[in-house]
Amino acid sequence: MSMTLFVNLPVENLDRSNAFFTDLGFPFFGMTDDLASVIINERTQVMLLKKPIFATYINNEIADPTKSTQVVLALGLEDRAQVDGLFEKAIAAGAAPAGETREEDGRYQRGFTDLDGHRWEALCLVAPTT
Repeated sequence: MSMTLFVNLPVENLDRSNAFFTDLGFPFFGMTDDLASVIINERTQVMLLKKPIFATYINNEIADPTKSTQVVLALGLEDRAQVDGLFEKAIAAGAAPAGETREEDGRYQRGFTDLDGHRWEALCLVAPTT
């Protein structure tokens, strides 16, 4: 069975979020006044929804990602240079660093929070150092 993953994230300011993900180099499938679809790859999209629209899909309150973490969105990249490049683009676009750079258990990763406080990790698998 083939599936596509759509991750839905609430955002305060859709135009600001659109500019942020554009600065990271991601293309968009489409955008309306209330939502935008960031293309991660051919089988994964992140749907950015204005909070009032996001609220229509849920039965409880919208979590504040600046106060708690419910999910970490990890983007698997090919090598360290891509991890570092995405991290640096995110910081330049207004993201905040999150956690320390990690190199352990066969992976290299760097974390950041986007403009709405959602936690992201850029990571790649690496050969263990001996």
